[in-house]
Amino acid sequence: MVWIPALVEVGLGIAAFAPFAVHRYSVGKWRKQTLEYPVNDSKLPPVTVMLPVWNESLIIEQKLANLAKQNVDCSLLVIDSASTDSTVEKIKSWVKKNPKAFDSSHVLEMSERLGKTEAVRQAIAHLEKESFDGCICMTDADAFLPPNALSRLQGWFGDRTIGAVGARALRHQSLSSEKTHRSMFELLREGESAKDSTPFLEGSCMMWRSSCFQSKQLNTLSNADDAQIATGVRLNGFRSIHDSEVYFEDVAPMSPEGQRRQKIRRGQGLQRLLMSHRKSWFDRRLGTFSSILRREAHFHILAPLLVMGAGLSGIIRWIIVMIAGMPSGSLAVMHSSLVLIELMCLTAWALDRRGIRIPLLQTVGSIFTGMEHLVSAHWQTLRGRSLHMWEQHSDTRKKIADSDLN
Repeated sequence: MVWIPALVEVGLGIAAFAPFAVHRYSVGKWRKQTLEYPVNDSKLPPVTVMLPVWNESLIIEQKLANLAKQNVDCSLLVIDSASTDSTVEKIKSWVKKNPKAFDSSHVLEMSERLGKTEAVRQAIAHLEKESFDGCICMTDADAFLPPNALSRLQGWFGDRTIGAVGARALRHQSLSSEKTHRSMFELLREGESAKDSTPFLEGSCMMWRSSCFQSKQLNTLSNADDAQIATGVRLNGFRSIHDSEVYFEDVAPMSPEGQRRQKIRRGQGLQRLLMSHRKSWFDRRLGTFSSILRREAHFHILAPLLVMGAGLSGIIRWIIVMIAGMPSGSLAVMHSSLVLIELMCLTAWALDRRGIRIPLLQTVGSIFTGMEHLVSAHWQTLRGRSLHMWEQHSDTRKKIADSDLN
């Protein structure tokens, strides 16, 4: 009987991870293609910076000062999610003291907190009502940009096929697992962008053409608003790309539990996004992007369940061995081989969860930790719990307030 759960375990493991290898191979080829930065001979569209805030009094003045240092003229639109501290008062006071920092500035104040995605929707709807025709740059209060960030992103829109562009993250205080995950994430985004488009961008610093995305496309009962916008832009017929030449700096949650909560929240948002566009997974009109969506859906939705199934099969195999005794012959070789693989995977996963980096194991550990977070996201959804509203990571704000980020 040992061979049945063993074969199931191997089969589910191959089904879970084979598409990763295929996509990694594809991305390796795609990255060899050149994604040319446009030569801008014509006037570029104007930029409005959209800044969603909620209880950011500790760092909001640092953020505004950072935006004022950008080497491109821009307007400022703040959307406040019913802050209970002095965030709005500090914004208005800072703008009054620095009237030349932005071409114009406006603060939208929500009467109640409804989550970031709803705040973003209201801000976009406001710009639509004002008939704004230009580029919207969304950035978070805890993300700090180099002086050339906005001008670099704006320059991409000299290419009329480009609908959205995102920057890479330079994340301080992150655990080794986060660094490994971030490295893999950016490699995939670069390859997907070079070939067609990436469905995921970083909302801490991204820009899109206002005509390429409408506020009504946002699912306000889900998070991952940045990925919703990036995917929506591509489905509307424009490219969504990742630019590794521009970055933003922020501070990761400073505890493993804080980073875990952040990953689960993000995972649930991406799972919901991909499921909502399941009809596009096999839409030939989308070209390569349909296969990118299909593979990302496998990674975020199906693979975690397959890995969990493989793990349960391994447990069943061990129970059979403990009851019936160690098998002999070829079954013993098969069992022993699986034991070695299981020990390697468990060790890599345990080390990754504790932020311990060991060559060769850290990538394996990062993948299994990611699967853990995605299984947890599935579980939260099964429980009927939406994570689109969350408590702020106050430790990161205190760290920024005491740092030299500006």
